[in-house]
Amino acid sequence: MFTELISHAGEKAFHIYHECLNIKMSVLRINLRSKAVVSKYLLGNVKCHATAAKPAVKHVEKDERASHSGAKESEAFAMNLFRGNLRGGQVFPYPEVLTEEQSELTAMLVDSMDTFFTEVNDPVLNDDNEQVESKSLEALWELGAFACQIPQEFSGLGLLNTQYARLVEVVGKHDLSVGVMLGAHQSIGFKGILLFGTPEQKAKYLPRAAVGKEYAAFCLTEPSSGSDAGSIKSRAVLSPDKEHYILNGSKIWISNGGIAEIMTVFAQTPVVDPKTGNQRDQVTGFIVERGFGGVTSGPPEKKLGLKSSNTTDIFFEDVKIPVDNVLGGVGEGFKVAMNILNNGRFGMAAAMTGTMRAVTKKAVEHATTRIQFGRRIDSFGTIQEKIAKMSLLHYVAESMAYMISANMDKGSTDFQLEAAISKVFSSEAAWHVCDEAIQIMGGMGYMKDCGLERVLRDVRIFRIFEGTNDILRLFVALTGIQYAGSHLRELQKAFKNPAANLGLIFGEATKRAIRSVGLSSSPSLSPLVHPSLAPSAALASKSFVHFGQTVEGMLVKYGRSVVDQQFLLNRLANAAIDIYTMMAVLSRTTRALQLDLPSAPHEHLMTQTWCQEASQRAAQNLNMISSDQQGDSTGFTYVKAPKNHLFLVSYFATHSDYTYVHLPNSADSGARGVKGSAYPR
Repeated sequence: MFTELISHAGEKAFHIYHECLNIKMSVLRINLRSKAVVSKYLLGNVKCHATAAKPAVKHVEKDERASHSGAKESEAFAMNLFRGNLRGGQVFPYPEVLTEEQSELTAMLVDSMDTFFTEVNDPVLNDDNEQVESKSLEALWELGAFACQIPQEFSGLGLLNTQYARLVEVVGKHDLSVGVMLGAHQSIGFKGILLFGTPEQKAKYLPRAAVGKEYAAFCLTEPSSGSDAGSIKSRAVLSPDKEHYILNGSKIWISNGGIAEIMTVFAQTPVVDPKTGNQRDQVTGFIVERGFGGVTSGPPEKKLGLKSSNTTDIFFEDVKIPVDNVLGGVGEGFKVAMNILNNGRFGMAAAMTGTMRAVTKKAVEHATTRIQFGRRIDSFGTIQEKIAKMSLLHYVAESMAYMISANMDKGSTDFQLEAAISKVFSSEAAWHVCDEAIQIMGGMGYMKDCGLERVLRDVRIFRIFEGTNDILRLFVALTGIQYAGSHLRELQKAFKNPAANLGLIFGEATKRAIRSVGLSSSPSLSPLVHPSLAPSAALASKSFVHFGQTVEGMLVKYGRSVVDQQFLLNRLANAAIDIYTMMAVLSRTTRALQLDLPSAPHEHLMTQTWCQEASQRAAQNLNMISSDQQGDSTGFTYVKAPKNHLFLVSYFATHSDYTYVHLPNSADSGARGVKGSAYPR
């Protein structure tokens, strides 16, 4: 919690930070080449499968329900955000799923895990030797750390997602390399068996992964296939006797790749369309054992960070896979892979909250003991603001992580956008927090003995793997837009038979008429949030309405070509992230205020601060989408011009088909005269 992290320094810092809201963070995320190849990974409406051994509560809401027209509708907040439709059932009240008994068990497991990391594991030695010590691995197996979510009937701990998230947070606080080994094993390694395995597959492999000390790995990435998962080249062909698939190919950068005995591998397989009789390749998932033969691994990779986690190439040469080891059905591999990744992302957010908690604590300890100019440096406003921002980012990320895990435990299967948002936000927040901790500690923070340089190296990869943040932003924007577009298509069909759809048509017409004369109002969150949070809730509601209108405008203007508007899609995704984070902290702080928790005043101030900042960013991004100019919070506008034209400005960068010119928004009258115009070369 906030009070545990920043104590005296943070309490003062938040009050100062609250008065400094017009200081903006400069974040420049721009792809110079805007031509996108959007694969099924972006547009596929993949339903998630939540891992939960035994849900703590019965799921009372449906994640999908049939509308009056028979179309499927989502109950997820983020999906409905794109339609401008407020569905708060998965946001308010803040979900809690653990029983008293489960909470006690979780506390006991957390204590055991903390003890392991403080008394057994040595992250510095692991990093120096580029491998986790054998005694640490043995202790983790004894703790059951490799079997957290395997059901008890298969010798696992049978933990809920919320309990697992709490343990992952502890791991993230101490050693991210160990965290990646654990995550590669269970968050994605054998997760496909847990989600899609047959009873026979589960009985055969899950006990081995739980107590048999057999590591698991997830094998998808190839030299020519990164974010475009559908383009893999590995191939599996059915043997003449139809008893085996023969697998050939290779995978790169596989976590646990050199030690895994059980692998979830994806390869192209020939599939015959039963309707047309035509044969085409489709991705299929397989359970592959190293003992099948023909499986070899390359040497461990030399990496920037996570040095002690095992990362290698894996090669498959004429590997005979029993047909019974097909996972999720022939040709269904893409769906299997995406569900595994969607299901595991919430754990990454939990790990990053642990990392942020640890590095913020280290920075605060330094700030409250370091004397400069005759004063403790925590008394200076600059340091206070840094600590406040670090704590604020931690609070937001933690609020999302446990909201998503609890909804998964309640039975939600429609959380892919929320999980992607939490991964993007938490990985970028952790990088910023660690960087600022080093800045607070100055030269001491830069030294290896401090420990932060290792954390900074380790945390960098989290913006890349399990879906790069760039791809996930497009995934959020395009998946949401696809859902919003289905509503407009439904409306279009209704006009073809108006007599049978008068309710839908009149309802939509009334909404648009009210909006056109400026009488529409934002959806009220008043019944859902604490009365003292009403001003912050109003900001979130206003952003919500603005977002829905912007999405509709994009669909009308660009139609199907919206997939090529990455410049706009990134800004739309950033606005979606800000709106969802506002809802998460409003919900969590409402709970704190209702329960009169000791941390409630601090949480209240954090939520006020966050909603004010996030709503401003959301408005800025949405306004950019609606205008002819596109820019970001750096104060620059980006203008796209044909290559054979030259702008009369001092700086331009040429890349491929376009020239991107940076024009300061505060340019002089001469610059304003050419803004948006081009002069022949």
